[in-house]
Amino acid sequence: MAETPTITLSMPQPDIALLTLDAPGKGANVLSRHVLEELASHLDALEKRTDLAGLVLRSGKEHSFIAGADLREFAASFTAPKEDVVQMCRAGHALFGRLSQCRFVTVAAIDGVCVGGGAELALWCDRRVAAEHPKTEIGFPEVKLGLFPGWGGASRTPRMIGLANALEMVTSGESVSAREAYKMGLVSDVVPPERLLDAAINLIRIERQTGQYLKDRQTWSQPIPISETELGFLAATASAMIQQQTKGHYPAPVAALDLMMENAAEDLETALKHEAEEMAKLFGSPVNQALINVFFLDQRNKKDRGVERDDIAPRDVRQVGVVGAGIMGGGIVAANMRRGVPVVVTDASPAALARGVQKIMEEASFNRETKAPDAAKAIELAPLLNVSRADEEFAVCDVVIEAVVERLDVKRKVFARLEPLLSDTAILASNTSTIPITTMAEGLKRPERFCGIHFFNPVRRMKLVEVIRGEQTSDETIATAVAYVKRLGKSPIVVKDGPGFLVNRLLFPYMNEALELLLEGASVEDIEKAAKRFGMPMGPITLFDMVGLDTALYAGGVMHEAFPNRYADNPLLAKLVEQGRLGQKSGAGFFNYQTKKREPQLDPGFGQLLDAHRRGQKKFTQEELQHRLFLPMLLEATRVLEAGLVRDARDVDLGLIYGIGFPPFRGGLMHWADTVGAAKIVELLKPFENLGDRYQPTPLLREAAKANRGFYGR
Repeated sequence: MAETPTITLSMPQPDIALLTLDAPGKGANVLSRHVLEELASHLDALEKRTDLAGLVLRSGKEHSFIAGADLREFAASFTAPKEDVVQMCRAGHALFGRLSQCRFVTVAAIDGVCVGGGAELALWCDRRVAAEHPKTEIGFPEVKLGLFPGWGGASRTPRMIGLANALEMVTSGESVSAREAYKMGLVSDVVPPERLLDAAINLIRIERQTGQYLKDRQTWSQPIPISETELGFLAATASAMIQQQTKGHYPAPVAALDLMMENAAEDLETALKHEAEEMAKLFGSPVNQALINVFFLDQRNKKDRGVERDDIAPRDVRQVGVVGAGIMGGGIVAANMRRGVPVVVTDASPAALARGVQKIMEEASFNRETKAPDAAKAIELAPLLNVSRADEEFAVCDVVIEAVVERLDVKRKVFARLEPLLSDTAILASNTSTIPITTMAEGLKRPERFCGIHFFNPVRRMKLVEVIRGEQTSDETIATAVAYVKRLGKSPIVVKDGPGFLVNRLLFPYMNEALELLLEGASVEDIEKAAKRFGMPMGPITLFDMVGLDTALYAGGVMHEAFPNRYADNPLLAKLVEQGRLGQKSGAGFFNYQTKKREPQLDPGFGQLLDAHRRGQKKFTQEELQHRLFLPMLLEATRVLEAGLVRDARDVDLGLIYGIGFPPFRGGLMHWADTVGAAKIVELLKPFENLGDRYQPTPLLREAAKANRGFYGR
């Protein structure tokens, strides 16, 4: 059965051909093998014509040009021989290169997202025009997938916009807006979306008159005119920036930098050959596979409705209420305002409410480009905020989120006040990070409309939200909560009720083990170094100080009570809290922060405390430290899967990547385990089994090892 065509040909003017890409039944266009074959077929026909002045390529999807190559086809080719990967790149060069050799002018009319292979297709055209719209962006995100642009993007881009601009785009993986693209010469014009086709046709007329496109074709096929001095300066500065950002864990930006530097003195055809050869070295590598796995995790999450039943539809959320104007409550309010959701906020303390409102407006109007609040944005968003001390104001809310102090008695008083005011369909939710949802639901008249909606701090930067299902929570409540969280631009993961829910339950074995290692003789520096070399954004000791030692002590107590055989009762935290050393917020914890820049410094005071409680002086290798830190986390994840607390191992991986910064280049905790192999992990655990239950292989792990299968294959 033939596939439905994606590309259609029309003639808006007698001598102007228009190819429109519109993948049937899809939200975005991707360059699959089938679409590339269609493009080749259309070019075959158009190149035979002698009556054309120009060709325009555009998308039939509103504010979405082309989202890149078909990554599922890429993933299916991971095991292909290197020569096949080279040929795949060379085939892309040959096909897209035809757009720069036609006897007529070629123009890409870009409205919306134009990234990856879509951006490369556009760059092989003679000219580009872009729609003035917030969704219009042009970029090469391939380095975020462990690759670089391999269909000409790494070779043609520097010849068109200069090596410095191209290096920044390709090695960072960040997109540029239509206006930014215009400033660097990537597009020739920026116009309103409704004028895009007219502007493209007008550009064809101008180019036919001036012939400049023919001169540019010649120029862009030559080496890049740049001095050795400038080349050396660019290489040094770009290399330093890449190292700072990647910490050596991501090879693609370095490979792209080396390639673009070496190819600067070559003609385009030679550069393209090198591009294909270097691309083959990255394609299918462990980092490439891990990062594409993360991409698929994110895509899966975007489609996940949170419930299995297709007949459950989420209810509309028109207005939200938040109780508590502290750090978390304020962050939740600001997240709603940024997405245009009206919010009612209150707090038991008038002073706290006043302080909170100021912080909320600063947070809601934060401009990522200027890294500061935007006054104009604050004025625009202000009508969305209703600051109230009257509970009756919450009666119109579709979702009310409690974000008060982490005490069950206080939370229950809030629920008792508000639940009678809410409609029968409204959702009452808690932002708790530790207290069981089922316990909090006791005494509620509508426990089926109650759930956890657990945001992470800081709310603006953290994508993850745990949607926690209590024993009586209904499917409709979960589906509504999931849809609402996605509306805020977050990634919700549905978790069944239980101590620590998902992320904190898996984080505490890692943090608890760091304390045990300290007592056994490991140094703070070695533990931190081992975690960061594994890829964590910070070491577990720094994380303790950031979270707050009093908070960690309380949460650790909850976990110890729930799982006494796996969570050791470590004396260090209690002693530090007793001394008033609460971490960053008090100026001292494991580290001392009482310096001008408040940077962590090793503290003799903590050293003395540690010496008094140490029970050994063992020396550890970095590999031993990493095994001690991450194997207990993995074992706890298998227990979570055995208990059915999440619906899929992929939920564990996305939750840890977005929730604690588990290194994306490892693909997630369970993906990492699958690459190591369950049988190998059982062997790695053997030297530690004398340490107790926390190192005992679980039935799920043993089963996976025996069957030689991965956790993704459950």
